[in-house]
Amino acid sequence: MRAVVYDRYGPPDVLRVEQVRMPTPGPGQVLVEVVATSINLSDWECLRGVPLYARIGGLRKPARRILGSDIAGRVHAVGPGVTRFGVGDEVYGDNLGLMGGFAEYAVAPESVLAHKPEALTFAETSTLPQAAAIALQGTAEVGKGHRMLINGAGGGSGSFAIQLAKRACAHVTGVDNASKLAFMRSLGADEVVDYRSTDFTRLGPFDHVLDLVAHRSVFAYRRALARGGRYRCVGGSVPTLLRVVTIGALLGRLTERSLGVLAVKQGPAHFEPLTERCVAGDVQIRIDRTLGLDDVPQALAHVGGGHALGKVVVEPA
Repeated sequence: MRAVVYDRYGPPDVLRVEQVRMPTPGPGQVLVEVVATSINLSDWECLRGVPLYARIGGLRKPARRILGSDIAGRVHAVGPGVTRFGVGDEVYGDNLGLMGGFAEYAVAPESVLAHKPEALTFAETSTLPQAAAIALQGTAEVGKGHRMLINGAGGGSGSFAIQLAKRACAHVTGVDNASKLAFMRSLGADEVVDYRSTDFTRLGPFDHVLDLVAHRSVFAYRRALARGGRYRCVGGSVPTLLRVVTIGALLGRLTERSLGVLAVKQGPAHFEPLTERCVAGDVQIRIDRTLGLDDVPQALAHVGGGHALGKVVVEPA
């Protein structure tokens, strides 16, 4: 089968398309014929090995040769003990543990997969698992009249988070680069900010801040919060994350605010609720572009450079 592989951390040009052996599903695993895979920032991080936590399991070289976790496709074979799926079933899920989505076939644990709804395409469902879980949990406590700021709001998780916060009747401020301002407005953001020209931490106070690209001082984040407010980050530099869970947590308690890292729960129970809302038409899926395996380096550079409006999808066929 064809797959995009890499053997060392680095820029997109370390990737190459090769013929590799088709994987075999083990106990509790499913072999999926991949129809679509969406790109996440986690793929970009694992490609470059930056931040350092992206090297977990492979400090000097990648633990997995094939990236791509959010997969959608058809069950090609099942391993011993699989009971929820059969050959031919249409499935989707976040295969973050094993990766392998940038290929024609990928092995995934049965537990990470869900049945694909007929109302959505494979490309659409591939955008949901990881981004949906982040957006749902990042906006879970948002309510009517709350002021929410989303940093990195023009990407995959952010595009869902804007819509969820607006459906909760919150006032939403979206922060990203200047090329995404119109896109964030189209999703329903009440205010949009170019982080390059405006310090968003001085625009508050906000009741909720969801930070998808944390790189600022914890004191700046605290400044952005109203009393009783909540700041949660997902990803970012290792020093920033460490400061958030140490100094930030203490600072928050002393000033009646909550600063911490969002520990995202994975699995169908945590992304299917958003899928149902997409099927119902309550939330829109925005796909920036769809590319093939040969274009994966270009696609990763597009996402990693912060240019994607919503999600970028790879279709191996």
